Amino acid sequence: MIALQFQFLLVPFLTSAMGAAQYLMQDAALMNYLDRRFLSLEKRLEKCNQDILDYVEEFRDFSKMALSRLAGLNTHKAEVKNEVENLLARIEQAQRDIDYFGSVRDSNTCIGVHEDLVKQQLSEAAEEKKKLKSMLNASCDQMLAGIKSLKIVKKTEDKHGSWMKDPGKKHTKIYLLNGSVNNVILEFANIMTFMESNHTLKAHRIPLPFPWEGTGHIIYQGFLFYHRYGSLNEIIKFNIQRRNITDQMLLPGAGRIPVYQLSPSTKIDLAIDEQGLWAIHAEPETEGNIVITKINHKTMAVEHTWDTSCNSKGAEAAFMICNTLYVVYNFPSGGTSRIRCVYDILETVNTHEIPVLHFPKLQGSHCTIHYNPKEKQLFAWHDGSQIIYKLHTRQKV
Repeated sequence: MIALQFQFLLVPFLTSAMGAAQYLMQDAALMNYLDRRFLSLEKRLEKCNQDILDYVEEFRDFSKMALSRLAGLNTHKAEVKNEVENLLARIEQAQRDIDYFGSVRDSNTCIGVHEDLVKQQLSEAAEEKKKLKSMLNASCDQMLAGIKSLKIVKKTEDKHGSWMKDPGKKHTKIYLLNGSVNNVILEFANIMTFMESNHTLKAHRIPLPFPWEGTGHIIYQGFLFYHRYGSLNEIIKFNIQRRNITDQMLLPGAGRIPVYQLSPSTKIDLAIDEQGLWAIHAEPETEGNIVITKINHKTMAVEHTWDTSCNSKGAEAAFMICNTLYVVYNFPSGGTSRIRCVYDILETVNTHEIPVLHFPKLQGSHCTIHYNPKEKQLFAWHDGSQIIYKLHTRQKV
């Protein structure tokens, strides 16, 4: 009986032991499987790292090869450039030789052609001058003889800017344009309001759709004419009262270099005199000499262009009076401004006999000088001060 009871007890125990052994075997198999998977992942990571190292090494080799070939190309480029320059020099020499032998062989014929050509050129120049006189008001016969006095109207302390009246309007409004890049005009009722210490509080702000560049803008007959910032040579015509752009133009040849060496922010300087709107600029082709262009302010079309003998080196500003350009020069460190180059487009003034004209009293430099033909005065911006210069004029000889 006892043996039978023991047998009944032993059977569940063995069954439980066999089940535990089976679970242990399953766990061991799972651990073995996980271990193999981890080993496989480690091998793949090692291979990936090795591939990356190989790619980096290949890229380094490729970079070295590319740099070496680029250096060779630069050397080859320099050699080709030298060969082309030598070839051009030989062609020019050959052309000069051909011209020389041709002139020796046909000297008599060439002299005749040359004389005819000179006569034709003189005739064309006389006709061109006649057309210019008819286009411009030749009766404007006043020229600058001296600068009588100055009046410091305001000190805004801004290094660059422009201020002016509209000579084409009867109102007494003053316009202030701060900075060499900006898009807001400050309009004042009169000069007394402008002179007040809190002048900006009483100013009427006029926003522009595009900012200006430099300080060479001008206001004439209700329009602001200015060089558009970011463009090479685009001039905008902006209606101040209606707050919109009415026209624009591209000024050929302008905008590549500053018009004045000492005012590098200004590439195009617009001016007004008794004849209307002018553009003053410089071109690399003229070796830095100043160019003046007559613009029809109504149609925004170029009417005529003149290459002057006035150089932009050492220049700080310029203005027009009665068809005549006056260029103001100074020292890079600042000093006494003086007019020492004059160009009359109608050649009614012997510019070589005009003495150097000095601006009175002030030491420093101008960034803007504009002539007001209505008041016969200069409106200037001098080291943060807004100045009016009164002029002494005489009749052209």
